[in-house]
Amino acid sequence: MSAHVHPELTKNQALVFGSLSDADGPLTAYAILDLLRDNGLRAPLQVYRALEKLVEYGMVHRLESLNAFVACSHKDCGDHGTAAFAICEACGNVIEFSPQEAIGHLKDWTGKQGFQLSGMTIELRGKCKDCLTAG
Repeated sequence: MSAHVHPELTKNQALVFGSLSDADGPLTAYAILDLLRDNGLRAPLQVYRALEKLVEYGMVHRLESLNAFVACSHKDCGDHGTAAFAICEACGNVIEFSPQEAIGHLKDWTGKQGFQLSGMTIELRGKCKDCLTAG
């Protein structure tokens, strides 16, 4: 679990985070809603509000290209505001990693451009080594 766990998660936030932590891969908001209907979540807005706060707390990341969410697997993501993912297009596996050198170059560029960076998500798409060797 992230080092930035908010000490006062609401019931809905805790349920949403738990569903993402238990998942084998990224989940859409509607997939989360389907998983949590028996726990009292009935409306997409309930899930989206919980996801918004969990992203803000650094506990969850949104994968833009998949319009899905994953629980953070790095304890310091909230510190650097950057997340990087390798997404296998064959099996759907998502690996979170921290490419410090690339992040440094991007932050240098934004500084030189006078661009105020509020966050950064890097998504690499391709095939993982398991899918490459299997096929």
